[in-house]
Amino acid sequence: MNEISLNESYGTLSETINALKGLGYTSDLNVREECLVCHSTNTVLSPDDFQIDKVYRFEGMSNPDDQSILYAISSERFALKGILVNGYGVSADEMPAKLVEKLQTHKE
Repeated sequence: MNEISLNESYGTLSETINALKGLGYTSDLNVREECLVCHSTNTVLSPDDFQIDKVYRFEGMSNPDDQSILYAISSERFALKGILVNGYGVSADEMPAKLVEKLQTHKE
């Protein structure tokens, strides 16, 4: 299997999303209860089912409270690669502790 190199930065949030899609991270993931879900494939990923390949952080240029975090996520079990976009700081969505713990295990 060839290792794909994930850049430190692709620029903006939308540029990074587009670059990751080009690298095969095509599934859009959402938080639901204590798992991640891909609605297009009806796949539900518990924290044990996925790994975080890379984390990207973005701050809004006009508003410092406009912050987001982008996760490049893969699941060998489900042969799935996708992205999860979430707010952090003031705008962070509330997530269950187990999922937050998993998402925080990947440090830059």
